[in-house]
Amino acid sequence: MMNNMMEYKGYHTKIEFDAESMTLRGKIEGINDYVDFEAGDISSIEVEFHSAVDDYLEFCKEVGKDPEKEYKGTFNVRISPELHKKLALCAFKDGCSLNAEVEKAVYAFVDSDQSQTRALAESVRDLTETIRMDNSRYVNETTVNSKKVISFMNVKHTYKDEVISL
Repeated sequence: MMNNMMEYKGYHTKIEFDAESMTLRGKIEGINDYVDFEAGDISSIEVEFHSAVDDYLEFCKEVGKDPEKEYKGTFNVRISPELHKKLALCAFKDGCSLNAEVEKAVYAFVDSDQSQTRALAESVRDLTETIRMDNSRYVNETTVNSKKVISFMNVKHTYKDEVISL
């Protein structure tokens, strides 16, 4: 996997290639001030990023402004009213604020390996559809709390000379 992210003095950037000008470009992410930089070759892009951060910090010092810090911890999220209500009820049941409940959910999301989770979910979905269509006698579908629950009997299927245990 390609890594085009860089960090310096607590500031981050993502390096992108501009095919029109044949340059590498970046900007400091996570702050409201706009600080960008570019380089004509790979060997100098890191130097340009460091220089942009240093220049930003020096400029702020000269004008008496506190340099912005990345990601202050506040952001707005737009979600459906139904999801908002469900989340608020979860927070109420847990005895915490809505912000605390969202923070727990975000921690769970970023601390887990999402690529594996998504791949597993897709595999289960595909397997469920296959079994539902081809082997409905092995599937038990019930509804629990308004959600469809599908359970599988412990059976073995043979496919292309391989034994697959469900």
